[in-house]
Amino acid sequence: MLIAEDNPQFLEYLSHTVGQQSNLVMVGAVKDGLSAIRSSECLQPDLVLLDIGLPGLNGIDAARQIRQLAPETKIVFVTQESSCDVIEEALKTGASGYVLKTRAQQDLLAALANVCRGERFVSHGLSTSDLVSD
Repeated sequence: MLIAEDNPQFLEYLSHTVGQQSNLVMVGAVKDGLSAIRSSECLQPDLVLLDIGLPGLNGIDAARQIRQLAPETKIVFVTQESSCDVIEEALKTGASGYVLKTRAQQDLLAALANVCRGERFVSHGLSTSDLVSD
């Protein structure tokens, strides 16, 4: 798993949470969208946790490029963005999950489990009735 998160405290939380899971191995952590793309191409991780509000290149644009360079990599957005338009745009990239940072404590591990099983996950409480379903 690769983590792309620019907030040091939240990166520490994600690293710690992922590190406690015996079935998940973190292969790297980056702090901007361009590094996420480069690392995904080089490492070909099974999963990328990706923030949307990354410096340099936002997570949605990074996800589009990751999908091209590492097509087998699953993407889970972990972000504070809760707008339906943003969620829809994020899921259109082919992402498998969308977790709100405010719900990470409740939703992150469930999201990872679902995505590893090949299922999609969207944080509880988000309006998903009009969202894309790839």
